[in-house]
Amino acid sequence: MPPQFTTLTARAIVLPHADIDTDQIIPARFLKVTDRQGLAEGLFHAWRRNADGTPRAEFPLNRPEAAGAEILVAGPNFGCGSSREHAPWALLGGGFRAVISPYFADIFRGNALKNGLVPAAIAPEAHAALAAALEQDPALPVTVDLQAGVVRWPGGPNAPFATDPFARDCLLRGVDELGWLLALHPEITAYEHAHAA
Repeated sequence: MPPQFTTLTARAIVLPHADIDTDQIIPARFLKVTDRQGLAEGLFHAWRRNADGTPRAEFPLNRPEAAGAEILVAGPNFGCGSSREHAPWALLGGGFRAVISPYFADIFRGNALKNGLVPAAIAPEAHAALAAALEQDPALPVTVDLQAGVVRWPGGPNAPFATDPFARDCLLRGVDELGWLLALHPEITAYEHAHAA
């Protein structure tokens, strides 16, 4: 079951590149597992690590201010490329609960929502304002409010984002599709009794 998500206020880290594909999020060589264990190690591996495995100090996720960040502010068309579900798994394993971008690839958005990672697509102007605010103050708290459908930060606007209503309801309840159906068991049983053959 995905974790319940209503409102998150946390530190955010900016990864401003456009067209970050799923192979950059989690390279194919890390896809040999059948569960989520250890995928955080592969998160942005080619960008985070030198050839000898040492961290690249200049990469945003390796900087001290990235420690404990739960929100990733990414460039447009985040999650394009293949349909690997490992991409949201790796982001969740890396401690992220939400990604903010002007635009998400459709398959990535669907995979993210099914796994409890909130993809918040906000207008390009609001996205640019958020990135600029975080450049000025990397410790700026950012709020992703799924209940209200807005991203907000001190001194910024309320930046609305839309979420598929069914996926939103599942996230707010902390259930997946099967959990949603199981919650309807009393109604299904009553219907079956009322419409017996």
